[in-house]
Amino acid sequence: MAKTELTNRIRRLRFDHDEMTQQELANRVGVTRQTVIAIEARKYAPSLELAFRIARAFGKRVEGVFQCDEEPSAEEGSG
Repeated sequence: MAKTELTNRIRRLRFDHDEMTQQELANRVGVTRQTVIAIEARKYAPSLELAFRIARAFGKRVEGVFQCDEEPSAEEGSG
């Protein structure tokens, strides 16, 4: 089974939106700054609802903020 890695462009989007702080984004989407930090660092995957709220905060579609990359597992890559 392929391993899925969720990546995001939150840091770049914050910078592009008048250098929005993590706290400002957190306030806009209703979470803590620590949650934004964890999502941005890819240590935590947001719920679907939160992913939509984050995307809306930047005026983007979810796919414009988050990407889901699949890496083949060792078993799949050896075939």
